[in-house]
Amino acid sequence: MNDDAKLTLQLERIATALERLAGPPPEPIDLEVASAFVWSAEKERFEPVHKVNRVPLELLKGVGNVAPQLIANTEQFARGLPANNALLWGARGMGKSSLVKAVHADVRERLASDPAKSGDLKLVEIHREDIDSLPRCLAAMRSSPHRFIVFCDDLSFDHDDTSYKSLKAVLEGGVEGRPDNVIFYATSNRRHLMPRDMMENERSTAINPSEAVEEKVSLSDRFGLWLGFHNCGQDAYLEMVRGYARHFGLGVPDDELVREALEWSITRGGRSGRVAWQFTQHVAGRLGKHLDV
Repeated sequence: MNDDAKLTLQLERIATALERLAGPPPEPIDLEVASAFVWSAEKERFEPVHKVNRVPLELLKGVGNVAPQLIANTEQFARGLPANNALLWGARGMGKSSLVKAVHADVRERLASDPAKSGDLKLVEIHREDIDSLPRCLAAMRSSPHRFIVFCDDLSFDHDDTSYKSLKAVLEGGVEGRPDNVIFYATSNRRHLMPRDMMENERSTAINPSEAVEEKVSLSDRFGLWLGFHNCGQDAYLEMVRGYARHFGLGVPDDELVREALEWSITRGGRSGRVAWQFTQHVAGRLGKHLDV
């Protein structure tokens, strides 16, 4: 056996060994098996979610000023019409992520038999720490006949975090841009996704301070729809509690329900949709009732 043949044989053995170490390639996920998925950056695949953690749209109180806008935008997108990326920002626990999930289910159900819609409407969650893999995620959806809401909960960026640049390019500014069958919804406690001190630091160290700050703020500008969520008052909080109590048939007298709900909010240090839901879980558990949503 000459030297070339020996080298070829060695390379074939190395290739075979590497294939064994790598294991079989992952099976492609059938996008028909579920309406919602979680993007796994490590595996570069969509993991199906067969039961989404959400509450019905009609149970979400205190969102009457923003829900119609998100519904209309989502319905336009589902029909294949132009629509905007959406940033839901504001107070914690006021239903930002709940609204995204509820609107997805509502629009998908209403348009299920509508011939004007373009493919099925899927919800894909991408975790904040996987934002760097967003271009690969979008590439995997580009050729699909379905339409996708890519959803990132609690999106924000801290010091020395440069992944916002890839997000900005993907949303609007890249060569390929956002695929026509994909829209991006994000929730955040910050309107501009960056902490103020981060912007001020950029301003103080940059050669051109105004351009440095513009670089940070321009990420939020990639979202054509800004929906603000604000802290709720006592009346709105009690409306949420009463709505949950009626829906789940808790059967607690109103005066007792109100008294306990207010006491609960004091122990929690605030009033919000999340606090109302946590109180509802507390009462249902005490009464031995299940909350099937």
